[in-house]
Amino acid sequence: MNGTYDVVVVGGGAAGLSAGLALARARRAVLVVDAGTPRNAPAGHVHNYLGREGTPPGELLAVGRAELTGYGGEVVTGRAVLAESLDGGPDGTRFRVELADGRSVLARRLLVATGLVDELPDIPGLRERWGRDVLHCPYCHGWEVRDQAIGILATGPMATHQALLFRQLSPDVTLFQHTAAPPSADEREQLAARGIPVVPGEVVALELVDDRLTGVRLRSGEVVPRQAVALLPRFTARAELLAPLGLEPTELRVDGHVTGSYVPADPTGATSIPGVWVAGNVADVRAGVINAAAAGLNVAAAVNADLVAEDTRRAVAEHRRGSTSSAGPAGTPVEPSSAESLSAEPFSIELEREMSERVLGDRRHG
Repeated sequence: MNGTYDVVVVGGGAAGLSAGLALARARRAVLVVDAGTPRNAPAGHVHNYLGREGTPPGELLAVGRAELTGYGGEVVTGRAVLAESLDGGPDGTRFRVELADGRSVLARRLLVATGLVDELPDIPGLRERWGRDVLHCPYCHGWEVRDQAIGILATGPMATHQALLFRQLSPDVTLFQHTAAPPSADEREQLAARGIPVVPGEVVALELVDDRLTGVRLRSGEVVPRQAVALLPRFTARAELLAPLGLEPTELRVDGHVTGSYVPADPTGATSIPGVWVAGNVADVRAGVINAAAAGLNVAAAVNADLVAEDTRRAVAEHRRGSTSSAGPAGTPVEPSSAESLSAEPFSIELEREMSERVLGDRRHG
């Protein structure tokens, strides 16, 4: 850690490492701060990542770190606990990021890719099985439980939708009403048409044999045999770092039910705080690993464009000072040419964002 960087990226998952790689290749001084607690750590493999299908999550991150540092980027293991805004120095420094161990770094720009936390129902054993035979995404893990006896644990209004998605993967799907409202008449008809029974009552425990899920226990004492359980957790953005900057997460609601939170941003990843960007699950709870990696690249391009705009502003100001300091025959300052005057107009925040969006568009078509 050398103290001052063009960009400090907080979060060393797919989004953060992808952003760091792109910025390092753009010859930016970039530091990725990684707490080492990736959301997908419990999962055995990453899926639907073209060219990396079935890669263990830890292996993917190790490869990403090696690629980033190969281009001169830096990675430090640590937990960022505070981000504060500075008045700004001559080098354009805007932020100070403090780590839990007391170290701190300065940054011209801040990119937060801290992801989210899956908040699970308080059922004994559920957390320990998470990512193994307790799942949430049919695209991430559905193939691995195909043709098994699957239980859907209803925790909100999306339970029927989730049950129908998993029904594509197995003929044996049961919906446990648990703590959610009963399915509507239309939903019951859909479930019945697809052969999905609805079991009323609260689930209170998982049944295990030889470290394998064998069933779920209801409060009534009844045990329903199941080999896998799917549910939708509450997706909560890891955004505590941004609170001192005045940036709070926004609740994500479905049919009036809070299903999570996210940090709002524009299409380039820019937040309402100038100089702060977000990428990955902290901004988009639906993003898979490959989506998060793509978001990191796109946001990095926008951040670099913003820095280019600032670097150009400074160069223009310096150019003007140099031009006006050159005296004419009678000691009259030499005025810049009309072309120089046009190019020396200050960049506005709106123009900076327009440049960022233009770069993002170029990246999508490149």
